[in-house]
Amino acid sequence: MTSLKRLVHSRLLLHLNESPGVHSSLPRFGRLLSTSSRCRTVMPAWVIDKYGSNEVLRFNKNASFPIINYPNEVIVKVFAAGLNPIDVAMRGGYGAATLSMKRDPLNIKQSGSEFPLVLGRDVSGVIMECGLDVKHFRERDEVWAAIPPWKQGSLAEFVVLSANEVSHKPKCLSHIEAAAIPYVATTAWSALVNTGGLRRDNCANKRILILGGSGGVGTFAVQMVKAWGAHVTVTCSQNAERFLRGLGADHVVDYTAGPVEEPLSALEKFDLILDNVGGDTERWALKLLKPWSGAKYVTLVTPFMQNTDRLGVADGMMQSAATVARKVLKHLMKGVHYRWGFFAPSGSALDEIRDMVDAKQTSIDVPPPISLLGTESSSVIVPAHVDGERNGSSISTVWSGGISLAGCHVVTAAADRCALQ
Repeated sequence: MTSLKRLVHSRLLLHLNESPGVHSSLPRFGRLLSTSSRCRTVMPAWVIDKYGSNEVLRFNKNASFPIINYPNEVIVKVFAAGLNPIDVAMRGGYGAATLSMKRDPLNIKQSGSEFPLVLGRDVSGVIMECGLDVKHFRERDEVWAAIPPWKQGSLAEFVVLSANEVSHKPKCLSHIEAAAIPYVATTAWSALVNTGGLRRDNCANKRILILGGSGGVGTFAVQMVKAWGAHVTVTCSQNAERFLRGLGADHVVDYTAGPVEEPLSALEKFDLILDNVGGDTERWALKLLKPWSGAKYVTLVTPFMQNTDRLGVADGMMQSAATVARKVLKHLMKGVHYRWGFFAPSGSALDEIRDMVDAKQTSIDVPPPISLLGTESSSVIVPAHVDGERNGSSISTVWSGGISLAGCHVVTAAADRCALQ
């Protein structure tokens, strides 16, 4: 009797496999299961269990393996990861209130539920598994992404992301090179395109001023708007002048030679200003814009996160709204537009950036990667410009015990302080 049941069961499975209507659907049901030969429940990763200084960073061989919770998500095997200044700030608790609200909008989970927290905002790797609704990617596609700060990061063997945050990697770049770009590039894109209103077809001959042009966001912004035909003026230190002119900057002002507002005021007024510096630049920078012509001032250095950390989410958001509204109205009366810019994850933006990279319209400066102990085939990249200048600072300076995830390359993504926003 048992043999008969087995025979009937085998023939039923054979019939299902040969049926055209059912056969076509089997792979989709199969995607609900792990495609690996052995079920993975843990992976190596660098994590923090609380906010603090360098000492809170630890290597965990048994970090939880990411799972697909929504049908539009993908699991990416990390080949190279990138660290940015925001990772250093997050380690110390920067933006904890806002990011906790983003992770748990209904406040269902207990305080501290984000731990153990994996850092790393840039990733380049290969898709290992796709959710049922993912149409534009397949397993083994080479991809890159900028990981939102409220999600688990890339200092791990695997990471789960929304397909809307992922893009196919530039063909001309290795994984290590690719992991140095996404976060700063999408930050620059968000500021200039989403907030500043610039596009490839409306940028020609516009005058753009980039304050703090030698950091990661600044250097990519210079190349992007220059490729679109804009006239670009930047401020930087003297030792970065030659580098920025090589990227295409038309005019460079050395801030170490004295107050930059004086030489900038002598120039023709600008259509858009991107501020990566902050501080007292708002006091004089908006006077450099063309009045009553739609000119915009976009700053990436905002008090939003500090307000929510200091006052709580509700009061902090109200304080930020009041501050930005007051400044918008004040400067609108003078004929110019005042805006706050923020990082926004976007796979479609990375598609455009990938095309620019493959067309050789942008170049990158990648420091030597750091091998991370504990993984089998990845790498990590660390921002060499954690201080916003081309000073060669490495991640080992930021993480005083050094980072080591074996097999995973850490690439230092060129990033500056404005990315902390």
